[in-house]
Amino acid sequence: MARFPRSPKPSQLFSVYSSVRGTSAPSTSPTADLLRGNFHILRHLSSGSAARAKSDKEPWWKESMERLRNIGISAHIDSGKTTLTERVLFYTGRIHEIHEVRGRDGVGAKMDSMDLEREKGITIQSAATYCTWKGYQVNIIDTPGHVDFTIEVERALRVLDGAILVLCSVGGVQSQSITVDRQMRRYEVPRLAFINKLDRMGADPWKVLGQARSKLRHHSAAVQVPIGLEDDFQGLIDLVRLKACYFHGSNGEKIVEEDIPANMEGLVQEKRRELIETVSEVDDKLAELFLGDETISTADLEEAIRRATIARKFVPVFMGSAFKNKGVQTLLDGVLSYLPCPIEVSNHALDQNKDEEKVTLLGSPDGPLVALAFKLEEGRFGQLTYLRIYEGVIRKGDFIVNVNTGKRIKVPRLVRMHSDEMEDIQEGHAGQIVAVFGVDCASGDTFTNGAVRYTMTSMNVPEPVMSLAVQPVSKDSGGQFSKALNRFQREDPTFRVGLDPESGQTIISGMGELHLDIYVERIRREYKVDATVGKPRVNFRETVTQRAEFDYLHKKQSGGQGQYGRVVGYIEPLPPGSTAKFEFENMLVGQAIPSNFIPAIEKGFKEAANSGSLIGHPVENIRVVLNDGASHAVDSSELAFKLASIYAFRQCYPAAKPVILEPVMLVELKVPTEFQGTVAGDINKRKGLIVGNDQDADDSIITAHVPLNNMFGYSTALRSMTQGKGEFTMEYKEHLPVSQDVQMQLVNTYKASKGAE
Repeated sequence: MARFPRSPKPSQLFSVYSSVRGTSAPSTSPTADLLRGNFHILRHLSSGSAARAKSDKEPWWKESMERLRNIGISAHIDSGKTTLTERVLFYTGRIHEIHEVRGRDGVGAKMDSMDLEREKGITIQSAATYCTWKGYQVNIIDTPGHVDFTIEVERALRVLDGAILVLCSVGGVQSQSITVDRQMRRYEVPRLAFINKLDRMGADPWKVLGQARSKLRHHSAAVQVPIGLEDDFQGLIDLVRLKACYFHGSNGEKIVEEDIPANMEGLVQEKRRELIETVSEVDDKLAELFLGDETISTADLEEAIRRATIARKFVPVFMGSAFKNKGVQTLLDGVLSYLPCPIEVSNHALDQNKDEEKVTLLGSPDGPLVALAFKLEEGRFGQLTYLRIYEGVIRKGDFIVNVNTGKRIKVPRLVRMHSDEMEDIQEGHAGQIVAVFGVDCASGDTFTNGAVRYTMTSMNVPEPVMSLAVQPVSKDSGGQFSKALNRFQREDPTFRVGLDPESGQTIISGMGELHLDIYVERIRREYKVDATVGKPRVNFRETVTQRAEFDYLHKKQSGGQGQYGRVVGYIEPLPPGSTAKFEFENMLVGQAIPSNFIPAIEKGFKEAANSGSLIGHPVENIRVVLNDGASHAVDSSELAFKLASIYAFRQCYPAAKPVILEPVMLVELKVPTEFQGTVAGDINKRKGLIVGNDQDADDSIITAHVPLNNMFGYSTALRSMTQGKGEFTMEYKEHLPVSQDVQMQLVNTYKASKGAE
């Protein structure tokens, strides 16, 4: 017990009281009670300084923050994410009946609010919803599992404090699970794993746990053991509390706790010991108890798992079957017990006033407002912007500043979202996810109250890999068509729209065939515009392989002021691994070219690099160095130097031995072993490089790098080769040079099309 001198000073007593309050000791301890009594007497006697008053006020938000969880549910395609969310909403009382994803009842899952999602049975947009469970408020973001929508997953993870990684007990760790896990690691999101579909034939949770350790390198252990599997799956045993849970009632809403069945006690003891061993490897407190052979209580183990999970050193594994309504409530308990609240996660902002210096946000509602717009939607009442508040409070009617554009905006309406329904609220504080109406911004913009100029770190936006030419069938629908494209571009940074200068067609680019198909379909449904779609085109790039000098004089005299500009220098490839695609370096000595013309020269080279002379695609990984030139006192102008740069680039480009780069995809195939030879042969025919071949029961898992140009219509080819049993996923890996014969073929096709025009 703390000892005081005979008459303690108020400040001494205050600091000891605060330290006792700050500990996790129960408030009934005699020390705490004595100090609390003395402290309150002293507070009335003392002048009650601001600091003390603030400390007394702290629990107002601290308690509400500790009872808040922001989580995402992400996984491989068809692992049962949306089904799981549907059950979570049902048990937490947000919805009153359960609908399935491919809804035979014609309703579809709650979180799939777009018609298209219900029809195809896949989740396209992340819907944000919130619910309450045992007095805690949980914000859930349901994320898509298809690779084409990875930007949605990245955006969701950017604003989460924790996540649930859903794994299928039959399919195990699949390619997309690895991608999602990699994204969680990048954004430092603590996570739980949930092994779903234990009621399916061939369910093997221990195999999946082994795969999570080997493929995802998770330091993980099960916190539950299933009672029976497949058709005999009856319930779960909680390894932390050592209780058996059964789920009764028509929708599994009645949880019955019983003692562990006698025939399972040996397995339970073994798995509990494994859990304690795994956690004690990364948690010192538990390791001390474990090594000292002391009895480990439920509370000790729970706290150790929480500490290790929040520190991202351990992944607790839960089990169940969302479809059969088993194990969802215990997973929700796990979210409350093991995932962090907003103040336990450190978020960084970049201070724009101090050259993007990193600032740690405390996450308290007392600080200045910092909020990130992570998703935009075009609602019935205008643009709806989803905000994650990192610090401070946002109120209806407040003025907020968009740091990226500098605009000051009034918040006309503040709502809390539940899929596509909303409820109005007066204010939202740090840690919450809210939506605002009538705020014009792009996704990734940061809002503050004007007191600070912070931006949240920029998100990783991948380059699009595939393009399609689209045009509306009727001329009258041009306005709606461009409105749709503008909206989709604002909502999704990976969706780009451009014009083909030669043909005048509108070109849309995205992350794959499915991505673009879905946007074309959405234009048709939401804007009632029928669009014709051209053949998909691959986004090739060009680059140079060696240094080439240029010395070009642009001179034109046509009466009056002429044009005069001379540029001298060289172009060379950028060193491998450089992040920039284009670099311009001015190494001029003296005033051969006045400095006000330098930007025009850089602009000219950039413009020229937009279309290489081989096949007219952009030139990347190139460095332009300007080291000499000449100007004329009267005839030199920005236009003259810009044109000189463009012609200089075209003149020296062939001498730099240019090559064509094509996007190469990382393709993962899962095919029955009897078709392995046929599929591998077909990949070689498509100029693919097989980099891995694993065996998983009766299936072969082949990993290969294949040029995207050779992957069109592959899903149909794969189905016919494997009698419909094969499946594949593909994601962009990198751009690599094409072989000489392909380059010749592409160049000749380009020349022929130019000649035909």
